[in-house]
Amino acid sequence: MTENHFKDVYAELHAMMKSFAHDLVVKADSEDGLMVVGPKPDMKGRELWFGGFQIKKNYVSYHLMPVYMNPGLLEGLSPELRKRMQGKSCFNFKKVDEKLFSDLRDLTQKGHDWFLENADKFVY
Repeated sequence: MTENHFKDVYAELHAMMKSFAHDLVVKADSEDGLMVVGPKPDMKGRELWFGGFQIKKNYVSYHLMPVYMNPGLLEGLSPELRKRMQGKSCFNFKKVDEKLFSDLRDLTQKGHDWFLENADKFVY
């Protein structure tokens, strides 16, 4: 269930990820998070996970798989947003930060465009 102190983060990240889902598929959408997959399976018939977010105990994690598949998308990433990275494709947030969320929105747009341009080539 959505923690009270993460409701604003949830609302911002939910709106952000949903704004990129118009040509993708929303696989799960609940008060705990959202999962978005590609419009068609990979060459082996598996779903291609685009991204999503999940509310954890101490933060909200935002996953963006295109940056895992193409680390070059991270070039030019602001140092502030890079500090929020955990692993290769996850960003953690405890509060709404307009600058960070603007940077994340730009990165998600780049990832979205790259993902759709290359969807036919994916096998992982």
